[in-house]
Amino acid sequence: MGKMTGKVAIVTGANTGIGRETAKELAREGAHVFLACRSRDKTQPVLDEINGLIQDKDQAKAEFLPLDLGSFDSVRKCAELFLEKNLPLHLLVNNAGLAGAKGMTESGFEVTFGVCHVGHFLLTTLLLDKLKQSAPARIVVVSSKIHKRPKKFDLSDVRAPTKTLDGLKEYGLAKLANVLFAKALAKRLQGTGVTTYALHPGVVASDVWRAIPWPLDKLIKLFMISTEEGAKTSLYCAMADEVAGQSGLYYDECKVTEPSPLALDEGLAERLWKESEKWVSA
Repeated sequence: MGKMTGKVAIVTGANTGIGRETAKELAREGAHVFLACRSRDKTQPVLDEINGLIQDKDQAKAEFLPLDLGSFDSVRKCAELFLEKNLPLHLLVNNAGLAGAKGMTESGFEVTFGVCHVGHFLLTTLLLDKLKQSAPARIVVVSSKIHKRPKKFDLSDVRAPTKTLDGLKEYGLAKLANVLFAKALAKRLQGTGVTTYALHPGVVASDVWRAIPWPLDKLIKLFMISTEEGAKTSLYCAMADEVAGQSGLYYDECKVTEPSPLALDEGLAERLWKESEKWVSA
């Protein structure tokens, strides 16, 4: 206990699922945790729960940050609101996501890709200087083993609405982008004291599947693990001493695992990074 005492963390999508469990455990360990979510009303019960669990009120606490990852304006405002607090930032957990959704984000991307990758790319880059100033610091990116499904990655596809009926092809591309992002980011952060981690949390019965139609959503959850189990690898990457010197790797069940061949393509990682820079600066 107390591993995170005096540390400041941001967890996106922390009002439900593994994000909620991650934020809760970080606070138990003494962290000042910001829950970055779209709805304050939906997040408030979680804030109340976490703050009710905290023993040392002088150190640990939970606060809300408004964040809609599909809107560049919202992402920039979220980063601005945090930076105005003049606090350090020791941990950023890019957890929020969705699967099976259809359409486009406000910022002009296929909805799953826009939320899972582009929004997080912008948020992370806006907070990078603060993370470097606060080093040692960590960036944890929640991906999925479904990133292994895509056999090619056409970056032009992400500026069009969802094409598949179930949205899972698009989800696979978004999760592949998460792994590529963590790898490219690690390369750029060498020597700064900021390390990056991509992970598969397990197939978790969480609200990430909220866009899957009924009754399929209920059926698939029967074969999934709990949110508490699903948060374990996120927490391992966030806090474990043994990974402090590692960066840019992919984890499953709290151990380093080989990602897909496409996720190891450094040229693809660089192309995605450069395109992402153009997208968020446009």
